[in-house]
Amino acid sequence: MERGPNQLLQQLIAEAGFSHKGLARCLNALGAARGTPGLKYDHSSVLRWIGGQRPRDPVPCLLTEIFALRLGRPVTPEELGMPAIITPLHLGQEFTHTWQEGIATVTALWRADVERRRFLIDSTFALGAGSVGAIRWLTSPNEGRPSGSGARRVGRAEIGAIQEVTRSFGELDNRFGSGRVRTSVVKYLDSAVSPLLKNGSYGESTGRQLAAAAAELTRLAGWMAYDMEQHGLAQRYLIQALRLARGADDHTLGGEILAGMAHQAIYMGQPDHALDLARAAQLAARRAGVNTLLASAHVLEAHAHAGRGDARSCGASLNDAEAAFDARKPADEPKWLSYFDEAYLSAKFAHCFRDLGEGERAVRYARRSLDMDGRFVRGRMFNLSLLAAGLLQCGELEEACSTAASAMTLAGELQSARSRSYAADLRRRLGPYKKERAVMTLKERTRELAAV
Repeated sequence: MERGPNQLLQQLIAEAGFSHKGLARCLNALGAARGTPGLKYDHSSVLRWIGGQRPRDPVPCLLTEIFALRLGRPVTPEELGMPAIITPLHLGQEFTHTWQEGIATVTALWRADVERRRFLIDSTFALGAGSVGAIRWLTSPNEGRPSGSGARRVGRAEIGAIQEVTRSFGELDNRFGSGRVRTSVVKYLDSAVSPLLKNGSYGESTGRQLAAAAAELTRLAGWMAYDMEQHGLAQRYLIQALRLARGADDHTLGGEILAGMAHQAIYMGQPDHALDLARAAQLAARRAGVNTLLASAHVLEAHAHAGRGDARSCGASLNDAEAAFDARKPADEPKWLSYFDEAYLSAKFAHCFRDLGEGERAVRYARRSLDMDGRFVRGRMFNLSLLAAGLLQCGELEEACSTAASAMTLAGELQSARSRSYAADLRRRLGPYKKERAVMTLKERTRELAAV
């Protein structure tokens, strides 16, 4: 939007002693440090802002920080000549201390996501944010009274609707990949769930149910961002889902979210961070008394050990996972945990053995993992990829290529960045055998899929 000349900005630049080029350079560097890489502003950009053009977020927020550091005093948006409510760049990374702060944060995150704010799209994964979130989950006291005194009465029907939306979108996600459905989930959170949290009328009991329902859908939106490899955005959603689970005082749901955070950290090649998160999930599972969740947390710890190359610790955690799984009582556990069955556990075992280079054991468990619920199309793609990798480690090139072809075919049907990454990993593993007939045939069969 064009305005009159911004004399306030010009005066501030002169006071700070910045050249236009130097200010732009500082801006780009601070943006990268604050999780918004790729900013490419230059002296011409600064001239346009002085001329009256209003820069897009996160520039105003970054400029206030730059001038404050240079001048040694706080600098407000008004002093920049850019008076507006500026969304903080760390939005969603903090596990807030109070229920009302949590509502304000999560609803602002949904709104910024609907608006496709650049600082969210470009945000990067922050180890510290996940660690602080886990610590606050474990140490913060139970929420006093998660209640609302707004004009809109919240009851069983409204909470049931959120739960049904979560179930339906979860099924679509598993069948088609997150790319097809995530936008709809975020819009529903912003348009339907946000008004209930902010303007709803509900007592403590209903408030806990509302918090749990909102936490489950927020967790799903975060998981979908993870599937699209938007890792900074996914992390923010998972931290806010954890905060909502605290409002619900739901240790099972909190443990599941912590397990999801560990899952993401493993995928990103951060096994040490994953280890901390998996152990936090174990504490939540023990508090909840839910053995399926405990098995999930133990197997994620095992996978983290495998990522660190620690076969002995991995084996001990796998034994703990098996023991917890054998002790579970599914009828007494939340229905949403039903995905964690013997096939899922076998897949996690296969992941561990693949990463440790134990091909025969990876193949054995990967084969078991394929005896799975047919609705989990993306999961089947992952499990076929595991089997192909294990077969390759065993020297079974023909069967590895045949299995890889099936995995890559499924990947072509999904809108899932993780699926594409699994397919790319298979291609890398097959690289040393590129002149073998089976590999050349596979390459020809999947040429179009590779291009996509």
